[in-house]
Amino acid sequence: MLVLGLLAAPAVVAQEATMDTDIMSEGFLAAHPDLRWRIEGARSYESKQYDRALTEFQRSARHADKPSQAIIAEMYWSGTGVAMDRALAYAWMDLAAERHYFDFLVRREGMWESLDEQQRTDAVTRGQALWAEYGDDVAKPRLAKILRRERKVTGSRTGYVGGLSILPFTGPLAGKNIYISGDRYYAAKYWQPEKYWQLQDAIWKAPLKGRVQVGDLENVPAVPAAPRDGKER
Repeated sequence: MLVLGLLAAPAVVAQEATMDTDIMSEGFLAAHPDLRWRIEGARSYESKQYDRALTEFQRSARHADKPSQAIIAEMYWSGTGVAMDRALAYAWMDLAAERHYFDFLVRREGMWESLDEQQRTDAVTRGQALWAEYGDDVAKPRLAKILRRERKVTGSRTGYVGGLSILPFTGPLAGKNIYISGDRYYAAKYWQPEKYWQLQDAIWKAPLKGRVQVGDLENVPAVPAAPRDGKER
C-alpha cells in the first residue's frame, strides 16, 4: 500500500501542499531531478520495467528524494524486479525516514521487527555506504547546486521577475497557448533550497491519505442462515 501511495506522488504533491503540477515543463523538471526521475521511475514501474525503474529511482534518490528511497526499499523488500534483500531494504527505508516522515518511520520500524539478528547487523553495516552517497548531508547540496544554477531569472537580485511570462513547450500546458506567470513558475518554494525542503516537509510529514490497513486473519464463528420462510426454528 505504501508503494501505491508513493507512485501517485505528483497527485499527492498537488493535494497536500498546493504544488502546481501544471508548471512541470521539461525545463522545470530538468532543474528538479528529484521530481523528474521519480516521475520517470513511476512510469517505468507501472509498465513493469523494473530494472529501468530502479535506476531512475536511484537517480532521484541521489538528489535527496525520500519517496524514491522508500520505493527502492519496498522493491528490495518484496523482490520486485530485483533479488529479495531485506537487510538492504531496511537500509534504504532507514535512509527514507531520515527526516522523520510519518509513513516512512512506521514502515522502517515494521521492517526492523521482521528482521533476524543477522539481517539487522547486515542492514546497519551496509547502510553506512548508502548514507555516504544518498544521505541529506551530501544529497541536499547536490540538488541545491542545480536549483541555483538553473534559476535563470531576469530582474532584480531580490527575485522580482516583473512581467515575465513563460509559454511551456512541454508538460501539461504544452500546445494550449497558456502562459505561466514568472512569479508562479519561479516561486521561492520551488527554487530556494531551504524553502524547497520546507515544501517537501509539508507534503510528506503527514500520513499518506487513503491508506488501508489489513490486520491478521481471524476465525469468525459461522452465522446460521436465516430460514427462507422467515420463521425461527
